[in-house]
Amino acid sequence: MLDRSKATAMLPVTDMSRARRFYEETLGLPAARVRENGEARYEGAGHSFALYQRATPTSADHTALSFEVRDLAAEMRALRARGVRFEEYDLPGLKTEQGVCVLGSERAAWFHDSEGNILCIHQDAPG
Repeated sequence: MLDRSKATAMLPVTDMSRARRFYEETLGLPAARVRENGEARYEGAGHSFALYQRATPTSADHTALSFEVRDLAAEMRALRARGVRFEEYDLPGLKTEQGVCVLGSERAAWFHDSEGNILCIHQDAPG
């Protein structure tokens, strides 16, 4: 039934202008398509998500959106140069070193957007 449907992640924001600046300037995404209801949609080669205005900030404590990248180290350098601060975790089953966690054949790093949503970039090992 839903196997042919396109899925879109929805991220709450309290300041749409600030959030769009973060996604477009800091993350380097092309300008969003703004719908009549004010929702800002980002659609690209492998992603589809939207920002929607709400009065209260997110309280989510989990990854809201994750981007698969080809070169995690290069993406982290580029994002750090734009002011992104990667999180450090030391939890059972999840420990980062210099912002990077190795999860089997995958490496991942997490950061917050301007609105408190937790974002991730990850790289799968070749093969």
